[in-house]
Amino acid sequence: MDFKISSISTALDHKLWNKINSKTKPIGSLGILEKIAFQIGKIQENLTPEIKNPNVIVFAGDHGIADDGVSFYPKSVSYEMLYNYMQGGAAINVFSRQHGVNFKVVDAGIDHDFDPSLNIINKKIAYGTKNYRLGPAMTKEQCLQGFKSGAEVIETIQKEGCNFLAFGEKGIGNTSSAALILSLLADINLEECVGRGTGLNNDGVKSKFDLLNEALHKYNGGKDPIEVLTQFGGFEIVMISGAMLKAAELKMTMLIDGFIITSALLAASKINPKVLEYCLFAHKSNEQAHIKMLNYLNATPILDIGMRLGEGTGAMVCYPIIKSAIQFINEMASFQEAGVSESEEIETIR
Repeated sequence: MDFKISSISTALDHKLWNKINSKTKPIGSLGILEKIAFQIGKIQENLTPEIKNPNVIVFAGDHGIADDGVSFYPKSVSYEMLYNYMQGGAAINVFSRQHGVNFKVVDAGIDHDFDPSLNIINKKIAYGTKNYRLGPAMTKEQCLQGFKSGAEVIETIQKEGCNFLAFGEKGIGNTSSAALILSLLADINLEECVGRGTGLNNDGVKSKFDLLNEALHKYNGGKDPIEVLTQFGGFEIVMISGAMLKAAELKMTMLIDGFIITSALLAASKINPKVLEYCLFAHKSNEQAHIKMLNYLNATPILDIGMRLGEGTGAMVCYPIIKSAIQFINEMASFQEAGVSESEEIETIR
């Protein structure tokens, strides 16, 4: 748990903005692209930032609470979807393939044994968490193992030359974990944190809330992130938190997806808030509580297009915008290079 995360240096701030503002355009006219280019340049401490060997990693784990019917789908969908991933048929496969992003799957705790030939990264802690309506989802030792395993995945990928990551998740019932994590760590009423998940109707949402509220009232622990994750987390959420902390330690840029992924980041930020400095927020999920989570983290999403699929799909749909930010800062001509007269405003900034 000793992640040594450095705050992003401000040494290049003036030079980065000078480069951005000197491009052949009115100041600020590329909107959020300018902020993205600036942040990635700061993270990489480089006036010509680049995305190297990008990866999207889907962590998967089953949840005991799913047995109580908190999801529209049965728990078996989790392992069935992993077969779909490995056959290339899921939305995350389509979008990562479209944009040339490496796709990996980690079995954090699926209630199924996969053939090693499927090339799924095996970090299985157990065959799913326990039902936290009846007791802790996992032991503290399992929680800490999850952090360690998530960090190990990132160490391996970084050694392969990756400097840019997006995370996805699969686990029927994991919006329930995310709702409880948000409620406890951000001190928000649980009713405001519970949403439709995989497509519950109003009665389904009420039943889901009742079950989670029962579990919350039985919880006697505090708001320490490890305690909260041990009681209510999923193995995939814990591993993603560990992966994020390690990625920040290694100065990698992270593109954050929706509700589940942001819940893992919320927990990670309670362990080391500097992790947030390495994050770009892809989109606002249509899961009702995601905007509350983003607001709590003081995060501005790049897109708001009604997505709530998970898997890292929001991040992959956003990825071309990130690429555009990198392209303009590196390839767009400056006023001087193009022989175009600069405005007095730019001269004043200098």
